[in-house]
Parts: sequence; structure tokens; C-alpha cells
Amino acid sequence: MPGIEPLQAPDRSPSPPGTIDVAIVGGGAAGLATAIFTARRLPGARLAVFDGARRLGAKILVSGGGRCNVTNRDVRASDYWGGDRRFIDSVLRACSSTDAAAFFEEIGVRLHEEDGGKLFPESNRSRTVLDALLAEALRLGVEMRVEQRVDVVRPSDESLFTLNVRGRAETARRVALATGGLSLPKSGSDGGGLAIASGLGHRIVPTTPALAPLVLEGAFHRPLAGVSHDAALTLAAGGARPVNLRGPLLWTHFGVSGPLALDASRHWHRAVVQGLPVKAHLSFLPDLDFPGVERRWLDEVADRPSATLRGALSSWLPSAVAAALVAATLIDPGTRLAHLSRDNRRALAHALLKWDLPITGSRGYNYAEATAGGVTLDEVDRGTMESKACRGLYLVGEMLDVDGRLGGFNFQWAWSSAWVAARGLSHSFTP
Repeated sequence: MPGIEPLQAPDRSPSPPGTIDVAIVGGGAAGLATAIFTARRLPGARLAVFDGARRLGAKILVSGGGRCNVTNRDVRASDYWGGDRRFIDSVLRACSSTDAAAFFEEIGVRLHEEDGGKLFPESNRSRTVLDALLAEALRLGVEMRVEQRVDVVRPSDESLFTLNVRGRAETARRVALATGGLSLPKSGSDGGGLAIASGLGHRIVPTTPALAPLVLEGAFHRPLAGVSHDAALTLAAGGARPVNLRGPLLWTHFGVSGPLALDASRHWHRAVVQGLPVKAHLSFLPDLDFPGVERRWLDEVADRPSATLRGALSSWLPSAVAAALVAATLIDPGTRLAHLSRDNRRALAHALLKWDLPITGSRGYNYAEATAGGVTLDEVDRGTMESKACRGLYLVGEMLDVDGRLGGFNFQWAWSSAWVAARGLSHSFTP
């Protein structure tokens, strides 16, 4: 990992018997990584991970379709939304995706690259990633406190923290909050860590689902369920600059899914939570503009004047999508290209490049892969992940106001923020 400094033992100044040096609240990706990176820097320190679940890492196991897209070959601050991009860039630079990949190789998880730079374990099993993280944490002596939910953290006058764990008090010198957001609540993510952070003086940017399938009004999408194709999507909210996205789109019985829809969902939800009117338009031909479509039509007319409208469009798009678009424009699908009027060409061009996408919502946290919103970055030190509102408290991972696009970016944020927090935690102790 980058720039690791000489290992140091924690300050052993007197503290109450049984005190934990670092208590990590949350045993998911960010929590386990924080425990590992901190234990490596502070040999001999007492570290404990607290989690309310019986088994750790449920969200890791279901991620990436059960394969766990651990990071991406090319990760930049522009791949993320939420708080200050300069903050995000600083954290990502401290522990890059190359560093994260090297770490996983070191603990026995060999990776391979897929389309879009996505890095997966060679086993194609999320269990490989989780088992390696747990094994490394246990090798380093980290205590795993399963079925021990922390619901309150209180600072005391002795520069210590008291954690309420199922009605029992635990004492810790430092606390790292890594409980995640609210996505996939069956995995244990219910926003409890955000409530703890709020109780310790932090402002919480309102949360919404991110990377969630979108629900559409009407019936256009229903006969297209299961059809996938490349597309571009534009969301315009109020007077803000439109958000332009591109990627694979998957039509479903309820609306749209696939990388394009999932990436767009956070922007739709953020507009709604801010009370802004939001419009969404879809381009079925993301490489063309209106003059480009017109030229393509004229080329088709010259090359295949006797071809039907539906037949010509089916060479551009999946046949089911072509049929649905022609039907929606009310133009006879059997019209020969040579007989297609200029007005009909323009109507089709508008449908192809600026199709109204009537989004009514998303499938919510139960299906969302991430959470937008969370603890504002203004109240966190970018060099240490320590709270500016409560000294000795560190915040990592998804509970911060940072969410990445699909493709391994949210896991990379977990590894990077955990690494910076471990650096901050080790510096907070004196040799």
C-alpha cells in the first residue's frame, strides 16, 4: 500500500481496564478494511469490529451479482458524486485502485479485468473476497464482535468513548464509524451509523437510493422486457446543468435497469429530494445528432429504397425496440423508405434522439446498490478521515456523502477511505 510509515505501538497511557484502542462500528467492506489497515500500522493495539449481524459481509456477498467487482482499473474523482470533488480526489490518490488491487493480490485474491476496467476475483465468487478479508483481520488479531449492534456512541471527559452495545457499555479510545448507508437493508444497512454521527454533532445530507432500477409510467417498456442496448440519457432538473450519461440500458417489466439507469437513479432522486422538477430524455442512437440521423436516413433511402421503415430501423436497433418506436410514432411500419416523408423522418429522428422517459420513481433501497447523501464532507478531515465535530471519531465508506457510478467505484471508495482513516488513527497514537 502507498506510503506506509514505520509501524508504531499505540500510546499505553493509563486507561480503564478492558478499554479497546480502536472500535470499528460496522463489519462490511469499509469496516473490515479499516480494521486491517489500522492493525497493520498499530501492532499490539486492541481493535474490535462491532456488527449487529450474525455473519459479516452480507453486502459483499451479494455485490456484482455475487461476484464482487472489487475496484476498477481507472478510478477518478469524476466517477463520483456527492460532496467536494477535491476531498474525494485526495482520498483516492492516497490509496489508488492499483494499490487496492495489490492489496487483494497480497491477501490471496487474484483479480481479472472485464469490460469497462472492472476488476473481479478470478474465482468469480464474492465469497473469495470476504473470506480473504476476514482471514487477514483475524490473522492480525482483530476481535470480531458479531450480533453486537452499537446504537449509541458517547464521548467522555477522559478522552474516551462509551459504546452502548445491546444495553452493555464498552469503552474505546478511538471510534471508526463504517456502518454504510441504507441500501440493501436486508444486509443490515439501516442508517444506524448516520444516527450515531448525527448524535455526535454531524450534519447529514439527506439520503436517497443510488444505483437503483427506475420505474416508468405507461406501457411502452413492458413488451421490451429483457431487451438491452446502448443508449444515452439526459436528466434536466430545474435550472441546473443537465446530467448526460451513457451506457447499456436494460428494459424491464417495471421500467429500466442496467448500468445507464442505475447511474441515472441518484440524479433523479437528488432532484426530487431538492423539490426540483426533473425531465429525462433517452437517445437510442448515442453516437448521432439530428443532422447525423438525417444523413443516415438519406443514405438508407439511396442504398435500399424499397426497404420498409421497420426493417431499416431493425438494422439500427433491436427489432423489438424498432417496432415499439414505429408504433409510438403512428407511422405505418410497412412504409417504404423511398416514400417516407420529410415530416415523418423528423418525427422518427426526434423519437430516436429525444424520447421522453417518464420516470416515476425507483425500486428503492431494497434494490439500490448504494446510498447518496450522508455525513457532509465539510465536517471531516480529508487527510485523516477524523471528524471535525468530535475528536477521536473517524468516518469511512458509504455513510459519507460520496457515491460512485457502477463499476467497482463504491468499493474503491471503501478501500481508499479506510486506508486514510487507518493512517489518521495511527497518527493519533503516540509511540
